Amino acid sequence: MSAAYWCVFLAGMMPVFTVAFAKYGRADFDNSAPRAWLDKLEGKRRRADYAHRNHFEAFPFFAAGVIIAQQLNAPQNAINLLALGFIAARIVYTFMYLSDRPLWRSLTWAIGYLCVIALFLVAGLHQ
Repeated sequence: MSAAYWCVFLAGMMPVFTVAFAKYGRADFDNSAPRAWLDKLEGKRRRADYAHRNHFEAFPFFAAGVIIAQQLNAPQNAINLLALGFIAARIVYTFMYLSDRPLWRSLTWAIGYLCVIALFLVAGLHQ
């Protein structure tokens, strides 16, 4: 399996890690209404929930970019590097979100987004 496909797997796991951070150690977690409970969080836990939601939002575009680039036989090295760049950007994005650094969070979000756009460009230009 290519590194890019492993990156799709990691991107799919990122929401789980961030929501686990939001929930960890809280005895008052209400599994009968988890979203309502998450909406009441504050500070770092609240930002972890926001990162969790954003990871879900970013995942389909990224996964589609990797799959389409693979199907169109774009250069594997380029696909792998862009996928790894996306994952690296999303990891830094998460840390910037948790540490409440909105400018750096936005910049790393943009880097990840540009990696996905580049996946589509690499695929399209390879045709």
